[in-house]
Amino acid sequence: MSKVLVVKGHPLTSEESFSVKGLDKFVEIYEANHPNDEVELLDVFHDNVPEIDADIASAFIELGKGTDFTALSEDQQAKVARYSQLTEQFLNADKVVVANPLWNGQIPTRLKAWFDTINVAGKTFRYTENGPVGLTEGKKVLHIQANGGVYSGSDSAAKFVDEAFKFIGVDDVQAVFIEGHAYAPDKAEEILSDSLAKIEEIAKEF
Repeated sequence: MSKVLVVKGHPLTSEESFSVKGLDKFVEIYEANHPNDEVELLDVFHDNVPEIDADIASAFIELGKGTDFTALSEDQQAKVARYSQLTEQFLNADKVVVANPLWNGQIPTRLKAWFDTINVAGKTFRYTENGPVGLTEGKKVLHIQANGGVYSGSDSAAKFVDEAFKFIGVDDVQAVFIEGHAYAPDKAEEILSDSLAKIEEIAKEF
């Protein structure tokens, strides 16, 4: 049995979002073809995904000095505990699916907050004399992104997602871009249909 972490990086539903339509299609087909696997959904806009703020940054400094966790403030303890829980959730997953829109040239900020929780020295990568080395080999990732324009993975958001996973050791990263519907709204349904067909085929074997 594999554990699949599905990360929804859009605040809306499949009624309004092509990326969520793609995500929903993946989950539907994956569950039908892998009935014994465990699929867990994380919605970064509605679940508690703490951003690195003054509480977390100062807590990490104190913990690095050897300060006991219980000596942190209640807010610091709650935020750091949840941050660590998300790190462990990622580490426990065999496969990860991330779906998001391209907003103003990047991924949504709430999704960036989640990526911070999986980029943790000593857990997902380590420093060496020759530079950082990823520690999360063996995982599979599918990235689904909806773009109004056509970038074929050359946009900053797609590059960030790919590089973020590879930095921590994930080499098996696939991507499906549902793109071009803003340039050709008359072909939007065709673009969506073609992309969903690709996602369906990936989901069967993922």
